[in-house]
This record gives sequence, structure tokens and C-alpha cells, in this order.
Amino acid sequence: MSLQRHLRDWVLGLSLSAWALASMAAPLTVKDDLGTSITLAQPAKRIISLAPHVTEDLFAIGAGKLIVGAVSYSDYPPEANQIERIGGYNGFDLERIRALQPDLIVGWATGNPERHLAQVKALGVPVFLTFSKKLGDVPTVLERLGVLTGQQAGAAQAAKRYRDQLAELQKTYAGRKPVRVFYQIWDRPLMTINNTQIISDAMRICGAVNVFGHLPDLTPKVDVEAVLAANPEAIMTSGEPGMKIDWLAPWQQWKNLKATQNKQFYVLPKDSVNRMGPRLVDGTRAMCEAVDKVRRQ
Repeated sequence: MSLQRHLRDWVLGLSLSAWALASMAAPLTVKDDLGTSITLAQPAKRIISLAPHVTEDLFAIGAGKLIVGAVSYSDYPPEANQIERIGGYNGFDLERIRALQPDLIVGWATGNPERHLAQVKALGVPVFLTFSKKLGDVPTVLERLGVLTGQQAGAAQAAKRYRDQLAELQKTYAGRKPVRVFYQIWDRPLMTINNTQIISDAMRICGAVNVFGHLPDLTPKVDVEAVLAANPEAIMTSGEPGMKIDWLAPWQQWKNLKATQNKQFYVLPKDSVNRMGPRLVDGTRAMCEAVDKVRRQ
């Protein structure tokens, strides 16, 4: 056998072996935040995002280029504004989703209405649902999405960066004087959060005590009398940068309220506090700085 033919056969054999190994590659399987196993034969190449924080998650791990459709308000990073819209909270364009031929759909277990999720699942495309209850849950979502998209390296870096920042906040604010806070998420009806809502976990890290944390509902309705009785040292809400929040103005008429007496009203950056994505650690930092101002009053 000539050397040339020997080399040709060797290269051919190597190529066939590589093909065989690729063919035998194990499918990708992870569990979503509801404990459901999601299996893909290969890394996702066409993804639909059903929540703004999901869009942020995917960009954070380097999979933003794989998103072919996203919901309204998927506006971070700026490149996300160029992604085709497939609906929002009021419903999804199922025909458009089908036409985009996704191989993975990532949704929000509590933010997407159950009936809308059922319609999406009926399309037969694997659906990964997120539901971070604590700040420490966020990086695990990044890592699992990294597996499903073949972006494990980017996911590992994003998760480490988040964990390092979170650990620094925990170290900085641990053991500081507790501050009683009323966190308002809506005005009519007046609504707040309990201790199982993820913002309350941020409050805990900052040393803030949620005055309505004991209530059973995730986002309970309260009345003015209940807030006055709780007498928080600070009242917080969230909104767009520079936007005036009229929700806080009415509290200033109650002169016996500690928050009013010391003028402790704070508007935190909306998207970094409310979205369960990588920027949540930035929102927590802003909250901690506000709580520290209350301590120094």
C-alpha cells in the first residue's frame, strides 16, 4: 500500500470515528425551576424568550444571537430591541412562534399566565420555565441555559460574576442595624410583597425588614391604615430612571409616619430590581445603599 493511500485511509477512518462519536453524543438534559426535565438532542439554535429577564439571561451567557423571537419589553441589552416580537403579557402570537421554528422556548412560570403557557406547550417545542425565588437561584438558571444552548463557558463566567457580587454585598451588609421598610409595588389597589417574593430576599441581604413579609399572598393588598400601623422607617418603590413616582407623595401627609418624619422615600431602578436576571444584583446594591441612608439619618 502506498504511503499516500495509507494516509488517505487514515484520514477517512479518523473522520468516520469523529462522525460516530458525534452521532453517539448524549442528549442534553436539565431540570427547569419547576423540576421538569428538558431534553434536547443538540444545543438549541433557535430560541423564543417569553420574558424580559429571560432575554437578559440569554444575552448574559452569550446566547443572545440565538433568540429569534421575544416578548414586549425585552429591551436589555439594546440589541434585544431588534428581536422580533411574538406577544406579551396579554398573549402570544402562536402562528408567528410556529413560523419561527424554535427548538427551545424559555418562559416564566409565574409571570406568564398559565393558559398562555399551556398554548405554547401544545406546539410540541421543549419549554424551560424559570422561577427564581431567591437571589442565589439566578446563577443556576444561567448555568442550565448554558447547557441547553452550548454556552457553558459563557454561563459559567456570568454565574461566577453574579455570585461574587452577591457574596460581596452579603459580606458588606451582614450584621447591620435592621431597618423596617414598606415596599410598594402598586397604588390602586395598594399592593406590596411578602417574604417569599424575590425582592424580599434582596431586602434581607440589605438588612431591611419587610413590614408585610408575614402575609400569606405573594403580592398582598393592604390599606393605608395597615401601613400606618406598621409605621415603617422607609417606603420604597421602583420606577424608570428619573421618572417621578406619584405613589410616594400621598404618604407625606401622614406626619406621624416615621418615613415621613425623616423623609425616607426611595425610587429604585425598576428593571434591575423587578427582573429575575443578572442585573438583580445591581438592584440589590441600590437597595442596600438606600437602606444604609436610612440608618444614617
